[in-house]
This record gives sequence, C-alpha cells and structure tokens, in this order.
Amino acid sequence: MRKLALSDEILLSIQQPARYIGGEINMVVKDHSRVKTKFAMCFPDVYEIGMSHLGIQILYSMFNSREDVCCERVYSPWMDLDPIMREKKIPLFTLESQEPVKNFDFLGITLQYEMCYTNVLQILDLSQIPLHACDRTESDPIVIGGGPCAYNPEPLADFFDLFYIGEGETVYFDLIDRYQENKKAGGSRKDFLELAAKIPGIYVPSFYDPEYNEDGTLKSFTPNNSHAKEKIRKQVVADMDSVGYIENPLVPYMKVTQDRVVLEIQRGCIRGCRFCQAGNVYRPLREHSLEYLKRYAYDMLKSTGHEEISLSSLSSSDYTCLEGLVNFLIDEFKGKGVNISLPSLRIDAFSLDVMSKVQDIKKSSLTFAPEAGSQRLRDVINKGLTEEVILKGASEAFQAGWNRVKLYFMLGQPTETTEDMEGIALLSEKIAETYYDIPKDQRNGKVQVVASSSFFVPKPFTPFQWAKMCTKEEFLERANIVRSKFREMKNFKSLKYNWHEAELTVLEGVLARGDRRVGPVIEEAYKKGAVFDSWSEFFKNEIWMEAFETCGVDMDFYTTRERGLDELFPWDFIDAGVTKAFLKREWQQALKGEGTPNCRQKCSGCGAMGFGGGVCFETRGKDQ
Repeated sequence: MRKLALSDEILLSIQQPARYIGGEINMVVKDHSRVKTKFAMCFPDVYEIGMSHLGIQILYSMFNSREDVCCERVYSPWMDLDPIMREKKIPLFTLESQEPVKNFDFLGITLQYEMCYTNVLQILDLSQIPLHACDRTESDPIVIGGGPCAYNPEPLADFFDLFYIGEGETVYFDLIDRYQENKKAGGSRKDFLELAAKIPGIYVPSFYDPEYNEDGTLKSFTPNNSHAKEKIRKQVVADMDSVGYIENPLVPYMKVTQDRVVLEIQRGCIRGCRFCQAGNVYRPLREHSLEYLKRYAYDMLKSTGHEEISLSSLSSSDYTCLEGLVNFLIDEFKGKGVNISLPSLRIDAFSLDVMSKVQDIKKSSLTFAPEAGSQRLRDVINKGLTEEVILKGASEAFQAGWNRVKLYFMLGQPTETTEDMEGIALLSEKIAETYYDIPKDQRNGKVQVVASSSFFVPKPFTPFQWAKMCTKEEFLERANIVRSKFREMKNFKSLKYNWHEAELTVLEGVLARGDRRVGPVIEEAYKKGAVFDSWSEFFKNEIWMEAFETCGVDMDFYTTRERGLDELFPWDFIDAGVTKAFLKREWQQALKGEGTPNCRQKCSGCGAMGFGGGVCFETRGKDQ
C-alpha cells in the first residue's frame, strides 16, 4: 500500500484530490531499489491537461518498457494546493510512488506552449530543485526539456541542464545508458553533461556563449566546451512502424480534457502553411502502416475500456490509408458503442462521408480553418484552400445534415489589409447563405456559424520568422474592424464572432522569439506571482509588464521589429530539417503572394528529406 504524500486533511481541503493520488488504470509502479535510473516525467500544467498529452503517454510507456528504468509522472499543482505545499514545505512528488521529485535522477519537462514557462519554475521551486542549472549539485536531478518549444530553448536556457531536440523514441535510451555508465564510473555531473553533448539531438546550454551586437541583435553563438557541437540536429523516427506505441494507456479516474484513446496515424505535414511551426519542424511526413494501426487500436481500446478513439495527426485527410482505417474501426467497434473522432480533416466529399458514418450529426459541429478571410491572403500564407472549395464543402455538409460550423482565422498576418480583415465576416456570411440555398424542407433547423480569430505570432522555423508582430492595440483594432463588419451582415443573428486575448499573444511572441536575456524576465514574473498564464483567470499582464521594466528588457525588440534576412536568430544553431535558405525563399514568395505546391504535388527542396523516410523520399528524383 502506497503512503500518500498529502494527508487526508489536505486532500479534503482541495478541489479534485484525484489529481495527486495516482492509482490510475494501467499505472506502472516499480520498486526503486531494483532500477538503475529514475525518471520523473512532467507536464507543466494541471493534471487534466497533462493527462491528455500524447507525447507523455508514449514516453511513459517507452521508458517503463526497460526493466532498469522507472518512469513516473508529475503535473503542476493547482492554485489551491500550491500555497499549502509552500506553507507546509511539502516537496513536489510523483503520482506513482509519491516520492519527492528531487530524489529522481532525471526531471523531464515537456514544453508544449510558451505560456507554461512560469509553471516550469513552479515545478522546480516546489520540487526544491535550484531554479538555475549552474546552482545544482551532484544530488539534484538532471533537468531536461523537450517538445515543440525546445526548438527555441534560449529563453529557458538558464533553467535546464539539457534539451532534447526531436522525437523521443530516437536517442533517449542512449542518454540513459550514458548516465548509467557515468554513474558506475563515479563521474561527476559535468562529466555526464559532456557525454550527453556528444549524443545527436542533445543540447547543453551551459556549453554555449551568446554574444550581441550594439543594436541588441545576436552577433555569435559559439560552443565553449570541446564536446559541444556547432549544430544540434533534430532527431527523427524515419520508419514509424519500427518503434512501439502505447500498449496500455493510462486511464484517469476523473474527467480530463481528452478522455479517449489517441491513435497517432502519422507525423509531419505536406501542406506548407507559412505560419505553422509544427508543419515545418515535424517534416517530413511519415505514416504508420494500416496493420500497425489496426493492432494498436484494438489493443488500446481493450486495455482501457474507453468508448472513443481519436485519430491524431496534423492533417488526417492526407493519411493515404484513412479510408481503410476508418472502415476497419467502424466494422470492428461501431456496434460496440465506440465513437471515432477525426480531427484535422479537410472538408471534402470523402471526409464528410466518413464523418457522417462516425458522428452524430445532430450533436456535432464541423470545423473549417480558412485562416484568412480573402483569397489573396490565403495565397500569402500558402493555405492551399480556395473560397470555392470552402463553400462547396460547407454546402455538402449542410446537405448531409450539419447545421453548425466553426471557422478559425488568424489576424495580423503579413501584408494583411482591411479588405482581408472584413473578408472574415464576408466569408462567414457566404457560408451561412449556402445553408439557406438548400430547400427549406431539407434543412436541419437554424444554421449557426461561429468564427474565431487568434492573433498571429511569427514562430521560429517558419517562413514568417522574419515578420513583425502587431502591438496589442493593433490586434484589438483589427478585431474591432472584423466585429463591425459582422454587424453589417444580413444573417447577423446566425453568426457569432470572438477573438483571442491580445496581451497574451504579445507575451507569447516575446517568449517564442526570445533569447537568453528573456530568462530573467520569466524568473522575475514568476517571483511576482505569475503562474498558469495560459489560463485566462490567472493571467496577470501587469505582473509581466513590471518584470520587463525591472529587467530592462524591451518587448518591442522581440515583437514589432521586422528582421533582416541576414540576421542571426537565437535558434539558428538547431538543424530542424527545413533549411534557412528554403524558409527565406518561402518568405519572399509570400510577400509576392505566390503559393508553393504541397509535398505530394512537387518536392520544393525544403531539406527535410535528409532526415530519412517520409513523403519527400517518394517524390525524390521525380519533381526536383
């Protein structure tokens, strides 16, 4: 019987005590005295969010497949428990063994979203681990970061011993082997970091020195240790079927954000949207075979008892065996009360046919992501979606019985004009009109079109990394232009428009494009009380503004300043597959409003084919 780290008195005084007690179905508990390496895997957000993250589940299963390794989980304590732990000096603990995180060999933190950066410091602080890597002793865990935000690790460089650049199934076991060898040989913490630096994809921030020009731009970024590499090359699984998946997914006893089995069908994307970081850094596209997916779908549903399975990818419609997989799932599970979720579909006749088979049309809404209101701007961002295709898809959906549509747009993208902004309302109106073009006796009640705007952030390793951002005031002005246009629409009562928080977006831009000088701002904001910044009810912009002022850091330098093509970026030491030359070419084509074919139409020479596998190899030699 495990002894819980929190007393009954504390558990009864907080919301959702199930967040902290573990004991979930398929949880793995190992005897610490029988393993050589203890790895605490952290998602720096509340349990319900972290338990829905596929990457954590994959790594948890992978690490625990080794007899000499135990992997346990830890999440950010919610705002009710956090002060209690500080007051009573309770060290942060893992769910499986309730052991303090500070007693583990590794603390691995997934960096999924920039607005979780203060939660990273909360995790370290509550774990009683020094915030700065340089202050840690031989008895402290090795703190390692990974995930999409690790493609610009510099704002967090001072807080991490290592960063893992790429996909977790590739070199993590090599890293653990080096750790065990170093420990057996009596090596120091620095000895291990030097061994780790030799492993492809591993970045040790303390082994590099940035130097800045008088104007604040980065002058150079050079290794200060002979073991450090000039370039860190991301690690990619070339053959997706060569790695195992999740045999027995964790099943929580409380409701979480995604309470279902998640089946990853492919990685990467062929589409080349110029604002999308994931579509660039996860290239090339690599698919799982149909037989592989059939096996894991069956095993996971059987081992969890879940009643829903979600097919995960950046663009599900591009999976070449989608029809076969969906038909298998329908034949195998539909009669057993299992629902099938298909996110990230392009709305066409095939997709609608598939969704009509697996969704209750009366209860569900369709999602389109035009991203821009005009065709001109969709060409700039290389969305590859025409108004004709959008309206045709909407019409077919309405005829099939749907009457609710969600539309996702982005405001503030490069070259955007008032006409582009107003086009959001006009396109929403045209979609509503397609519904009323259907004979009245064939309609399914009233139509509802909900349009949402996020605000544009130029992310690293995208063609738009050279673009400038809007200010908070400019974002809100653009949202008001769109809102005003919506009020002019004939079908206004059937339309709804909302937008993201502008202040949050501006801060996200600084954290996404920042360098090491942003690290002290994150720390200062945390010490002033910033935590759970991704949650609207806890985000306090004034705390961040004070932190920037205290640290003497100019936000505009990272946001509203347009970059020169020859500028050295803080993330340029990472080889993410797509070359800087390709991204420059795409940026220049964007400014001219010219599109680029997707990877299946023609290889554009982005550089990702050098990482093995994927759709790029299918076209190699044919279209170059």
